[in-house]
Amino acid sequence: MTDGSDVAPSVVRPRRIEWRAATVTDVIRETAHAKTLVMDVPGWPGHTAGQHVDVRLTAEDGYQAQRSYSIASAPSRSTLAITIERLDDGEVSPYLTDALGVGDRVELRGPIGGYFVWEPSIGGPLFLVAGGSGIVPLMAMLRTRATLPAPIRATAPATLLYSSRGWDDVIYRDEVIALADDPGVNVVQTLTRSQPSGWTGFTRRIDADMLAEVAPAPSLRPNIYICGPTALVETAAQILVELGHEPARVKTERFGPTG
Repeated sequence: MTDGSDVAPSVVRPRRIEWRAATVTDVIRETAHAKTLVMDVPGWPGHTAGQHVDVRLTAEDGYQAQRSYSIASAPSRSTLAITIERLDDGEVSPYLTDALGVGDRVELRGPIGGYFVWEPSIGGPLFLVAGGSGIVPLMAMLRTRATLPAPIRATAPATLLYSSRGWDDVIYRDEVIALADDPGVNVVQTLTRSQPSGWTGFTRRIDADMLAEVAPAPSLRPNIYICGPTALVETAAQILVELGHEPARVKTERFGPTG
């Protein structure tokens, strides 16, 4: 008999995330520079809103390139959707937005990420701050919320603050407009470079005055998610903490150069 002191502890190995073949079932043009790829992924294990996938392309000579893209679809959907904004000097996004079509296949692995996520058990209120294509994981959260029974949705009211260059740059524009029909969702947009005739929203970059006006009160202890270019994310997060929001409740995800 032993007290266990001479027994090696068991090792819990992390689940290996495998590459899977995904087939494109639909391509949706969101803006002049952004498209959504809807894909069938056999064996997909499911995901949580806010997670992302790695997409890998392999050339005929064996050269490979991969990039990470946020998942746009709610976990309840039978297909997986990612939204890609085309970068003119990009290595992967031009192919995904210009060449890939229905029936084509790509490799992806995921889901990846456990920090920048929201699920119903986390609750609300939610304050979502997006810049440009940073709307993608936040829309996955709003789409997840929309699938919930009304009593549960009521416990997670949401405010979306979305910054775009112009009206034609608003990704998921029709869906963003339709969110206004949900009494539990408050949508605030700012167009920083150009605005259509009759525009009544904000016309400047996100700043302290805007955040103080739009964000839920710190006393409500909202769960805050900020996604977009690095400068926007860092500025908004710092301001919200200065306004009295708990740092642990301010979660960020960023893209673009850090310099």
